[in-house]
Amino acid sequence: MKRANRGNLPALIFLFALLMLWQLGAMEVNAAYILPTPLQILQKLWELRVILFTVHLPATMTVTAIGLLISVVLGLGLAVVMDGSPLVQKCLYPVVVASQTIPTTAIAPLFVLWFGYGIWSKVLVTVLMTFFPITITVYDGLRSAKTEMSELLETYGATRRDIFCKIKVPCALPYFFSAIKMAVPLSIIGAAIGEWLGAQSGLGYFSRRMMTQLDGAGVFAPIVLLSAVAMLAVALVELLERRVVRWRGES
Repeated sequence: MKRANRGNLPALIFLFALLMLWQLGAMEVNAAYILPTPLQILQKLWELRVILFTVHLPATMTVTAIGLLISVVLGLGLAVVMDGSPLVQKCLYPVVVASQTIPTTAIAPLFVLWFGYGIWSKVLVTVLMTFFPITITVYDGLRSAKTEMSELLETYGATRRDIFCKIKVPCALPYFFSAIKMAVPLSIIGAAIGEWLGAQSGLGYFSRRMMTQLDGAGVFAPIVLLSAVAMLAVALVELLERRVVRWRGES
């Protein structure tokens, strides 16, 4: 525990230095509607805690959870299918890559036009941003399984299912958790972008509303809350990873 705390000390010192520079710079600018100080943001976050934590944060987390769940199912399915069939891989891989060339800020308003201001337009933005890293990373993990090990199991009469469960899945698990750690912040960003462009609730919507009122601290407060939630979620995924993938880092 002490070693872990010492390992986090440089990051805490660097973060504190950045916050101090931000505080001093914002005080020098002296225009809170453009650049509020960290203290002003924390004060605004405390003032708005009820509406943020009871209304807008649950709305954003609902979109994030649904979008991430769909991305995990879709990404895992595509990765397994591409690993099992070279022909399917040649057909799907370019499409998966091409999906990431679509500007999110350009397609999100179309989703709002097609599906309205409900939850599904924001969910689709989240899925569009998150299924790609899950698909590609898990596919690479499945392909990382050593051919020699698979051939050895085949000589003992193992089926393709046995090889998949005993060789490919353990090899892909570290890749899967890495993909989830990438997808969690992206899913939160996707939900916020969808809410920013068209929504009736959510932290992205609330931040945009504060911008129309020239409330700089009110704009930053939901963003800070989103960042804190994203870091907490990634930390929980890392904790789960350490419990599940106990062999990671071993030779």
